[in-house]
Amino acid sequence: MAEVTVKPNAAAPVMEEVSGPWRDAWRAFRKNKIAMIGLMIIIFFVVIALIAPLIAPFNYKDQQLMDRLKAPSSAHWFGTDDLGRDLFSRVLYGAGISLWVGFFSVIGSIVAGTALGIIAGYFGKWADMVISRLFDILLAFPSILLAIAIVAILGPSLQNALYAIAIVNIPTYGRLVRAKVLSLKNEEYITSAKAIGMKNMRILLSHILPNSLTPIIVQGTLGIATAIIEAAALGFLGLGAQPPEPEWGKMLSDSRQFIQKAPWTVVFPGVSIMLTVLGFNLLGDGLRDVLDPRMKN
Repeated sequence: MAEVTVKPNAAAPVMEEVSGPWRDAWRAFRKNKIAMIGLMIIIFFVVIALIAPLIAPFNYKDQQLMDRLKAPSSAHWFGTDDLGRDLFSRVLYGAGISLWVGFFSVIGSIVAGTALGIIAGYFGKWADMVISRLFDILLAFPSILLAIAIVAILGPSLQNALYAIAIVNIPTYGRLVRAKVLSLKNEEYITSAKAIGMKNMRILLSHILPNSLTPIIVQGTLGIATAIIEAAALGFLGLGAQPPEPEWGKMLSDSRQFIQKAPWTVVFPGVSIMLTVLGFNLLGDGLRDVLDPRMKN
């Protein structure tokens, strides 16, 4: 009997995993356990902020003076504050406030800082001199003191605290982008784009900005953590969110005189700030390891 040899079908399609720079970065990021922990923490607080009105057992404004400074119990999981308000409900609502300030202040800083950094780095000359001196002036002051001065001028409120935090962090992103643009504008592909008559705006949007995104993303993630701390500091000083808004820093300020008598009024807002900031720091470190070529083996 003749042997029958089965040959592999050369025409059969071979399934290859789709690859790309951002997909490869995501694969590398998933292997970073610390960064994934940070991402899970952030997702947890984002979900809490979104569903706070649905799961909060009380309205964060409701006062029950008969229940003031009650210890944690089945009725009040985190206890109550000096006005009898449910701390669990206030911490849940406070997550949305802190994340809102963190995200939007950083977005404002990135937009303004990136625009100024690109102009300074790409066009140079007098534009670079003026913008760089502006950055130097802003960096000459400690960020929290400058934020306090800005809020004092604009008036104490959560929105003005957001503006102040955004302004004081503009030089961080501006200098970062300026340095990146200075290294990019002398690359051969930029010279070739200029040689074929491509306009400056198109070069900036098509080549300079996309290749400057990596450090912006990493710094922006870390910057959210810093913004949350600064918002809490302004709230602690009475310059941020105003009563009865349940901002975590303001909650710490209102409870500092009850640390010994009712420590839970300080512990739960403080732990919330710590965990949120920790999550963004872990995420930022993971993104830096994945997106920064100098960190790769």
